[in-house]
Amino acid sequence: MVNTLCLSGAVLLKSGANASTYFTAGTTSEARISALITQAESEVCVATRYNWIDIYGSLNVDVKYILESAVSNLAAMYVIQYGIEGYVSRSAETMLDVLHDAYIREVELLKDLKQRDFMTGA
Repeated sequence: MVNTLCLSGAVLLKSGANASTYFTAGTTSEARISALITQAESEVCVATRYNWIDIYGSLNVDVKYILESAVSNLAAMYVIQYGIEGYVSRSAETMLDVLHDAYIREVELLKDLKQRDFMTGA
């Protein structure tokens, strides 16, 4: 699977050292992360009501970073939720809160039509 808005390294970095080996080890771990990224990419496009994947090549680097951050935050939340037993419960909750807050902030930026004119026209 080829992802457009995010690479697996960003997801693994944000999900932390206690991420489940289901996503960090073995020959299929990359495909598993990629599937989560694809899901997160779709959700970001629907949440913002805009297909960022189709115009990705024409976006400026600042927008690409916001998209990567939003997608990697969401995909990292999926990883943490999948294997939450690997984390100290308080640590997992804090990580999920931080990732969620950042994801919401980034989606709000991407949804703002005034910002979108800047992002797609830059």
